[in-house]
Amino acid sequence: MLYTRNEIKTKYGNNYQIEIALKKRDIYKVAKGLYSDKEFVSDLEIISKKYPNAIFTLNSAFYSYDLTDVIPEKEYLATKRNALRIKDDNINQVFVKDELFELGKIQIEVENVLVNIYDKERMLIELIRNKKSFGYDYYKEIISNYRKISNDLNIRKIEEYISVFPTEEHIFDVIRSEVF
Repeated sequence: MLYTRNEIKTKYGNNYQIEIALKKRDIYKVAKGLYSDKEFVSDLEIISKKYPNAIFTLNSAFYSYDLTDVIPEKEYLATKRNALRIKDDNINQVFVKDELFELGKIQIEVENVLVNIYDKERMLIELIRNKKSFGYDYYKEIISNYRKISNDLNIRKIEEYISVFPTEEHIFDVIRSEVF
């Protein structure tokens, strides 16, 4: 289990007891301000604990949903527009308007870690909205995989989500022509 600095201090009482537990290998320091009772912890687990309000999006979400086999070089995390900047070279932070931030947010288990992630319907819209920032082959691979799961997508959700975005007509036309 992962613990923040405050959680580990509550568990062990003071810094001296924490140092003893570290030396005895009862706990391990796995990242700045994070401790674990296991020696090895996945990066996904560390990121989820470190940034509990962030939501996995874009390349990270596409990979988690098996819509691509391209492993992202960095984890893509959505945060509210007014959130503090994440200073981590392994994370690409995407700032999202407050009114769009929670739209499509769910929790699923990825690699045995419970993570906040946007659902497939929201990610389809994000794919269309960010089409120009993806390489042609990468975009086509994901769209092709969306076609394969089109019967599993919730059309009502997609329509509801699209209605919130400013270019809703364009997004709907692209989804209709490329996925359904």
